Amino acid sequence: MRKFKNWAWLLFFGSLWGIMEVAGGGVLSRYNMPHSAVILAAWAFIIMAIARGIVNKPGSSTVIGIVAVIFKLANAAPFFCHLLGIFALGLTFDVFSSLLMKNERKISFRTSLTGALSAYSGYALFAIVITYIVQYKYWIAGGLPKVLNHIFVGGSLAALTAVVLVPLGYWVGINSGNLFERRPVWTYAGTLMGVVLLWTLGRFVG
Repeated sequence: MRKFKNWAWLLFFGSLWGIMEVAGGGVLSRYNMPHSAVILAAWAFIIMAIARGIVNKPGSSTVIGIVAVIFKLANAAPFFCHLLGIFALGLTFDVFSSLLMKNERKISFRTSLTGALSAYSGYALFAIVITYIVQYKYWIAGGLPKVLNHIFVGGSLAALTAVVLVPLGYWVGINSGNLFERRPVWTYAGTLMGVVLLWTLGRFVG
């Protein structure tokens, strides 16, 4: 039962991340908001942190990122650079939260450090892969200055938000998890209903 419940949580949080990418990302793009990627990253960090407070297992954040990728791919135009960015954040947050937040049940400097390291690493992983491995023409044209700007300007802004939002989200997740444990059947059912609702909404807002 617990394994199924954990998977339900991962599907729910991945869908919650995904709908922000679809709906929020569309609005930010339409109005050409500066540093829109940082706003989306902030949402991603608080979602992944809450999820870690409930399901603190290695691999969980990567699964959440994959679900968010699939959600966006299913409900919005397939901009593959965006999908890579989502996956990169999920993967790097997974690595650092597994190293620094394993068995943690309280807020410490390691939660903030997890956020900062995940932001810089996620931004660096994305920029390097999209420029030098995928060789996307828009990034190749910008060259090394664009890569460095993405890592150290965008990455620094994302890191600043993550330093605050990851501890906050983790605290919410821990306390919510304790509350949900008292009503496991209702929690499981509500989580699955939430997944269905989010995917339904995704078809309308995409």
